[in-house]
Amino acid sequence: MSANSSGILRLALPVNLRRLFDYLPPHNIHTGSLTPGVRVRVPFRNREIVGILISLETESEVPDNKLRPASEILDSNPIFSEALIKLVNWSADYYHHSIGDTFSQALPALLRQGYDLSREVHEFWQPALNLDTQAETALSRARAPRQQEAWNLIKQHQDGISSEALRSMGFDRTLLKNLANRGLIEAIEKAPEFQLFYQHEPLLKSSPLVLNNEQERALESITCEMHQFSATLLHGVTGSGKTEVYLQAIAHALANKQQALVLVPEIGLTPQTMARFRERFNVPIAVLHSGLTDRERLNGWLAARRGEAGIVIATRSGIFTPLLHPGIIIIDEEHDLSYKQQDSVRYSSRDLALYRGRLENIPVVLGSATPSLETLHNSQTHKFRYLQLQQRAGNARPPALELIDIRNQQLQGGIAPESLAAIQNTLKQGQQVLVFLNRRGYAPTLTCDNCGWLIDCLNCDAHLTLHRSPLHLHCHHCDYRQSIPNQCPNCHSPELSPVGQGTERTEEILEQIFAKKGKVDVMRIDRDSMRKKHSFQEMVEKIHKGNPAILVGTQMLAKGHHFPAVTLVVIVNADTGFFSADFRGAEKTGQLILQVAGRAGRADQPGKVLIQTGNPENPQLQTLIHQGYDAFSRDIIHQRSTIGLPPFSHIALISSEAPNSQPVEEFLNNSAHIARDIIEANNLGGPEGVIIIGPMPAPMEKRQGRIRWQLHLQARNRKPLHNLLYRLLPSMEQDPLTRKIRWSIDVDPQDMS
Repeated sequence: MSANSSGILRLALPVNLRRLFDYLPPHNIHTGSLTPGVRVRVPFRNREIVGILISLETESEVPDNKLRPASEILDSNPIFSEALIKLVNWSADYYHHSIGDTFSQALPALLRQGYDLSREVHEFWQPALNLDTQAETALSRARAPRQQEAWNLIKQHQDGISSEALRSMGFDRTLLKNLANRGLIEAIEKAPEFQLFYQHEPLLKSSPLVLNNEQERALESITCEMHQFSATLLHGVTGSGKTEVYLQAIAHALANKQQALVLVPEIGLTPQTMARFRERFNVPIAVLHSGLTDRERLNGWLAARRGEAGIVIATRSGIFTPLLHPGIIIIDEEHDLSYKQQDSVRYSSRDLALYRGRLENIPVVLGSATPSLETLHNSQTHKFRYLQLQQRAGNARPPALELIDIRNQQLQGGIAPESLAAIQNTLKQGQQVLVFLNRRGYAPTLTCDNCGWLIDCLNCDAHLTLHRSPLHLHCHHCDYRQSIPNQCPNCHSPELSPVGQGTERTEEILEQIFAKKGKVDVMRIDRDSMRKKHSFQEMVEKIHKGNPAILVGTQMLAKGHHFPAVTLVVIVNADTGFFSADFRGAEKTGQLILQVAGRAGRADQPGKVLIQTGNPENPQLQTLIHQGYDAFSRDIIHQRSTIGLPPFSHIALISSEAPNSQPVEEFLNNSAHIARDIIEANNLGGPEGVIIIGPMPAPMEKRQGRIRWQLHLQARNRKPLHNLLYRLLPSMEQDPLTRKIRWSIDVDPQDMS
């Protein structure tokens, strides 16, 4: 061990090693001027990387002559608050991931790359110096209300208004460039001038809606403890006005000069959420999601950190966004699997929100019509406050749910005659229909009519999906694509046929039946049809016009969207998830069915939901339809309790993969053997201790050309499970087989495939 009078920097570096690294301070820099949380550029092996200063030490286990000096201190002030440093440290510890990589994941890309914040300049827009008055006249005559609105705003700011401020008000870069092309405005760069969010007067742009009694009680419960930590489940049926409760709780925080962090599960929800928030609030709103450029993400991050943005709307990684005056965290659709990261540090932003709320001493609200069983269990054991909204807002009534037995029926595009008749009747009344099928493509696979051969992916244990536009075969697991074969490679027969239905095929059939009979749009909404940047928002705007239409889509349509003209929902196949190998299959399927059903009848017109099934006697489906989600979830929770599955136990999933199975199986066998020795030596077994399941092949053993195996570690209590992992993982890292394989650990996995 060595001591150094000039001090030692202990850093978290963005590498896979689960440890911190010691460096000397840069030349002419004294450690007394440094604060944990700043970025430091250091030499690492044959390159330079950016790490985070965790602490200042006087001793190191590395000899003095081996310690290297850091290259540069990048920040004069910490970019991580004390609470965020604790949050990231806890994340790395709980999910057993490299602390340096966890810090890296919590930063925008430009900051990870060493962007110099001291030279920060922003783009501002101002009226053009050589303004052409004829251009202003031409704009007033053009059908461009958003451009006119932006121009009227920019005219009021002769010294310029920042791109970030304009974006927070809904004016994107394309719109601004159109105004510049007209000769009306021009961009300049200058140092930003900051205005705190609560200096915008008034805070509200429009008046809040009148709450019903349930909403009023919920709002009062949430806001009565705004200056201390609380965890609340807001369990409201679809259309019950959860968002209005959020809005009024946020207004309460803003009035107290506190910021709000709102997490949503999907990028597709952010435009809709932004529109609703912009209509209500006069304060700047920052948006953070993966669809933004690196510069846009940094701008939003900085606006939140400086206190310019009063509200931050973000997807999963937004949980690490710094807030100058944190006031409330809201997790909308808290049950959604999108909140769980599936690579790198496999964190749950829902669970991190609860820990952050405790650190910041602010309330956390979890909202859903179909809460996860973990959240329900925490409410039932009084760890969370439970608030229920059972009444739909306004005059809307809950949709009527009806099962359609599709056995022995002649289906068209997977749709039963009774469903087709209901679609026809709904369109005649000038209303919209949502047809839900959670399967992209034209058909799940292609088969030979002669020998029964099915076309499989070369890289995965999966069939290739047939797509028609453009015509090709596609694996949705590894993205492998190939053309359609002319004949069966097994028996050489030319008779090849699609099997089953995908959204493309259902769209085609519905167009043949309905679009040719009248002016009825059939709109497909899935990942394939929504690839362009603004295509989803454009489709939503078209739907909101309210013209008779059929919406065909996957779960992209199920997540919180408000379609007032949709009065009929047809769920093409409700059965698949109930028979999944994943123990969460029934829970996920029930949530998805009710979320899709909730799109119907959200305005004055009553809604109806037709659920097609080949197994109408399924007791779980019967309970869901006739008794609702409460009874459905109680049954599953009782089953989980009986057999000791989450939330009554805790799981860590260790996965490994390689081009062949030998090193994968051997590595996990070695790990299981070491784990058993640790359990025995440290008394970590027994009824409340850890059990080992496996190693065994993953449910999809081959994916992307690699063989995948799993080792399950399960315990009734978290403590023995984590005690085992603390001892086991260092031994696994030392195994020479790690040079031949990839491996990872997932604590509290949501996807067991």
